[in-house]
Amino acid sequence: MRQKTNVISFQGTRGAYSHQACAEVHPEMEAMPCATFEDAIAAVWEGRADLAMLPVENSTYGRVADIHHLLPESGLHIVGEHFLRVHINLLGVPGARLEDVRSAMSHTVLLGQCRAFLREHGIAPRTGADTAGSAEIVAATGDRSLAGLASELAGRIYGLNVLARHIEDHKNNTTRFLVMAPEPRIAPRGGDVLTTFVFRVRNIPAALYKAMGGFATNGVNMIKLESYMVDGHFTATQFYADIEGHPEDPAVARALEELRYFTSSLRMLGTYPAHPYRREQERTERERLAQTVA
Repeated sequence: MRQKTNVISFQGTRGAYSHQACAEVHPEMEAMPCATFEDAIAAVWEGRADLAMLPVENSTYGRVADIHHLLPESGLHIVGEHFLRVHINLLGVPGARLEDVRSAMSHTVLLGQCRAFLREHGIAPRTGADTAGSAEIVAATGDRSLAGLASELAGRIYGLNVLARHIEDHKNNTTRFLVMAPEPRIAPRGGDVLTTFVFRVRNIPAALYKAMGGFATNGVNMIKLESYMVDGHFTATQFYADIEGHPEDPAVARALEELRYFTSSLRMLGTYPAHPYRREQERTERERLAQTVA
């Protein structure tokens, strides 16, 4: 039996957005920074962490590179999801004012997400290795003319002050994270549940079309379907899918049975509670459509 560590691993530096996700979902656990996604996964396998927090997609930039390749081979199971609003803050050393700042350092992705603010204030972008690491560098320099772009958590960790809050160009920028565990924790039936799996279709005509037919005829909502190559072979395509429902629901069970007939492999990654953010987004979209029709 594994000994509990009360640790959750994440990729990045202390103060990164993945660290913030850990703090929001499991504030009672110690967050362990890791250099790579592979290291965060290995920490769980080796018993140094109980869980791993892995980002899988962003509303602005799409899926996180390489993560869909890592998930099926990780040996871990999805036990939860979390949606994190990515708020970008301008962080300066103590005593600095907004008008003192001449350049701002962060990961190139974050720099691209607040171009309007930087241009308005005449602040030159400066590329750093990552967001929290840039905040740490700014703190070490003591330079009032240099600021970091990162989370407020990074500011607290490295002793920086928030000179401007929520300066991102896209106000709905959100990252989805998956919580991974060494053993499955299948959510009970009857709630708002998602099931995630990967599969490869058989080499027969229209195999994908036929495989997906069972979800349509049984009224199962597939909310994500993505493909990617396996081992660099153009003909070995694997698919990653999220559906609403539990494998023991009759409609889902029938759809999965039909899927198995047309696949050469099928691997279940997890059945877990859907995050409330999903329903909030649906309500917002319904209200927007209602206003449009009116």
